[in-house]
Amino acid sequence: MAVVREEELYIPIKKHYERLGYQVKSEVLHCDLVAIHPEHQTTIIVEMKKTFNLALLLQGIERLRINSRVVLAVERNRKKSGAHNQRFGDLTELCRMLGLGLMTVTFYKTKPPVIEMLCEPGDAPQRGIRRKKQARLLTEFRERSGDYNVGGSHGRKLVTAYREKALRCALALEQGGLLAPREVAAATGNSRSGETLRNNYYGWFERVERGKYRLRPEGVAALAEYRDVIAGWMQQAPS
Repeated sequence: MAVVREEELYIPIKKHYERLGYQVKSEVLHCDLVAIHPEHQTTIIVEMKKTFNLALLLQGIERLRINSRVVLAVERNRKKSGAHNQRFGDLTELCRMLGLGLMTVTFYKTKPPVIEMLCEPGDAPQRGIRRKKQARLLTEFRERSGDYNVGGSHGRKLVTAYREKALRCALALEQGGLLAPREVAAATGNSRSGETLRNNYYGWFERVERGKYRLRPEGVAALAEYRDVIAGWMQQAPS
C-alpha cells in the first residue's frame, strides 16, 4: 500500500520512538521529527521522504552539522519498482559510510505499519574491500596495452585484456597461417595462447588437425574491426 504524502510516515515513526521512551516533536527548526530521551538525553533527528533520493541524503548530511544522530526514513513499498527501491542493502551501506541511520516504513491495508531499522546512526560499514576483485581490477588494468574504450559508453564491445590476447592470437595466425599453439604462444609472448585457441570464446579460431589452428573469417573480420588497437601495438613496439 503506497503512501500519497510523506507526512503519512510521521505517526508510525513517532509511535516507534515513543515506545522506546523518547519524547517526540515535529518540525523543530525545519527537522521533520526530533526525538529526545528524557533519561540519557539522546537526541535523534529523523528526515522523511516517500522514496530515497539525493535530496533526502543531502538533507541528512546537513542535519549532521547540528546533531550526531540522524536517521533517514522512507517508505518500503513492495509493489514499487525502480533503482532505489530495490537496493536497500546498498543504500544501507551508503548510510553507514556517512554515519547516518536508515529506517523503512511498510504500510498494509489490514494491519499497522511496520518499522524496520536497517542501520543505526554511527554503525560501522560492513563491507570491506573485496581483495579478489581488487586483484582482478589491477590485473585487468596492467594487461591492457592501452586505453581503447570510452568511459560511460553502453552497447559497445569493450576491448578487454582477454580480447587483446585473442586479437594477438588472430594476428599471429593471419601472418603465419596454420600454426601450433606453441608457435602462437611464441609469436604473442603469451604462454596461455593455447587456452585462448582451444576455448575459442569469440569463434575466431578453427582447429584443422591435432595441434594445428587457423583463423576463421570471423577472426579476419575482428582484425579489421579492431585495426586501431593493432595500430596502437605497432606504435608501442620497439623500433
